[in-house]
Order: sequence, then structure tokens, then C-alpha cells
Amino acid sequence: MSPDELQRHLDAAVALAEQAGPIAAGYFRQRIDVVDKSRGVYFDPVTAADREVERFLRTEIATRFPGYGILGEEEGHTETDAARCWVIDPIDGTRAFITGMPAWGILLGLTEDGAPRAGVMHQPYIGETFYGAPGIGARLRHRGTEVSLATRTGVALADAALYCTHPDMFFADGERAAFDRVARACRMTRFGGDCYSYCLLALGQADLVVESSMQPYDIVPLIPIIEAAGGIVTDGRGGSAAQGGFVVAAGSAALHAQALAAIAL
Repeated sequence: MSPDELQRHLDAAVALAEQAGPIAAGYFRQRIDVVDKSRGVYFDPVTAADREVERFLRTEIATRFPGYGILGEEEGHTETDAARCWVIDPIDGTRAFITGMPAWGILLGLTEDGAPRAGVMHQPYIGETFYGAPGIGARLRHRGTEVSLATRTGVALADAALYCTHPDMFFADGERAAFDRVARACRMTRFGGDCYSYCLLALGQADLVVESSMQPYDIVPLIPIIEAAGGIVTDGRGGSAAQGGFVVAAGSAALHAQALAAIAL
């Protein structure tokens, strides 16, 4: 994909996410029915906001980008053999959404041959849009103003601010102990945040995000934003994070290496 073509895709992603914003915002802090998709295994909520936002985005993408794949949290994967695929998490942070906390967002990303190429996180209640792509850069748009994003550098693990949505997301053998090791090595650990934590990292306000039980739609749209801001996102062993699972995001390569050494999966 040429730089001009990538820019056009990024512009389209920003526009679509922002157009979907009023749909989600119309349900926020209102009485809303919540369905547990896991049926008692663990609490996995979905609402009409999730479904309506994803339906809107799928319809618009199918019209504007025929032949592209679409992977969404609520309606699955279509055109699975397509080289380019739009990745949708209509409400990342549904638990925050249903409890009135504005740490949620509409995620929309684009992959090409499986690699994340462009990403957007739009938070309509706050009025923020984080977006980025490799070679183009990362930016934050907030109510008519824009700034470039840059991660915080020169921070050692002992001085780092670490975010994680919740420690209960570490299910697999050894993962909770791995998280505890890196958390003890950091100056400060904060819980909560979902997709917003990754955007704070790109903004240079946090230094690390370490999470697990991630799905591709949870992380793919965020990877280009962080990387374009100067950060790095991998799995727990330094490989690609595009398939989700255990994810380590850091503001610099040096800090990332220190975090992986502490995690020691």
C-alpha cells in the first residue's frame, strides 16, 4: 500500500469512527439492557450500543471498500481470504460503558496481509480521536484541535507507570505470576482503562500496558497508533501481538526489553 493510499484509508477510518460516535454516545449513561454472551462462564457483556455501532460500520465499510474482509467482535469475520481486512471493536470497554465510566472507545483498524496498518480509537463522550499509521504518524484530535503523539522515552522499568485493565484477565498458566513480576518492578500500577490505557501510552502519559486474554479486535487498531507514536507492541515473548493473547506495549524499545525480561514467559 502506497503512503497516499494508506493516508486515504486512515482518513476514512477516522471519519467512520467519528460518524459512529453519536450512536454509542446516545446509549451512554442511559438505562440499557445488558446481555451476558458467555452464558455464565464469565461475565462478557454486550449491549444494543455494541451491536448498532458494529452494524453501522460494517454497512459503511462494505459500501466503500467492497471485497475487503471485516472482523468484528459481535458479527465475526467475513471475506476471510481478503488481503486487506477492517477490524472492529464497536465498544471496547463495555464493562466501563455500562457502569458510566468514560474509559471506553470505538476501535477501527486495518490490516494488510495480517499486519496492522492503520488504527483509530474514538471516544465520543470526551470528544477525543486517537489515530495513526506507520510512516504517517500518530495524532490526537480533541474538539477541533490536533496534536502529534509521542511516547515517553528514557524511562527505566523502575520508574515506569504501568496500566492493566484488570488482573483477572491473566488466565493461562504462569501469566498472573508474570504480570506480578513486572508490576512489582514498576514505580506505579493502575487498573482500568481498556483501550484508553494504550492511547495514554501513545500520548506519553503512561509507559507500559501489560494485558492478556486479548482478541485481535482489542489490539489491532491500537498497534499502529502506538508504533507511529514511537512505541512498541508485542506478545509476551516479543512476537506479533496482532492475534491478541498476552500483550506488552511500551513507550520505547529499551523499556519493552526490560519488561519482557521481568515477565519471562
